[in-house]
Amino acid sequence: MRLVLDTNLLVSGVIAAGLPRRLLDGAKAGEFELCTSEVLLAELLEVLSRAKFAQRLAQAGLTPKGVVDDLRRIAVVVSPPDTPRVVPTDPDDDHIIAAAVTGQADLIASGDKRDLLPLGSFQGIDIVTAREAVERLEAQGKT
Repeated sequence: MRLVLDTNLLVSGVIAAGLPRRLLDGAKAGEFELCTSEVLLAELLEVLSRAKFAQRLAQAGLTPKGVVDDLRRIAVVVSPPDTPRVVPTDPDDDHIIAAAVTGQADLIASGDKRDLLPLGSFQGIDIVTAREAVERLEAQGKT
């Protein structure tokens, strides 16, 4: 199974325990393929570089660049040829859709209740919560 994790879930997985962390750990353990793009990795770097995350990252012995470099090593990094307008309320989320389509992902996992989750799916790729993603992986004997 191949998943795209929204930036909000990646940040949560890096700084706190919980379902997003289980997804990140599952990707690191090779239980599923994590799919992302350079645009999404750049967004993650920008978000993790914010002052509000500095102390948590430092306590864990992490740096924003180190986290992104680790993800780049474990993920399938795709280069979408274009980014169609799909998410009417947040054009930045179109990059998540584009990465999922280009990477032939099975799922997009997101915590975005306003913009992404209401779509439900796009071109046969389900958009689900972290809980739903974990449940689907568990049903396949993963995580």
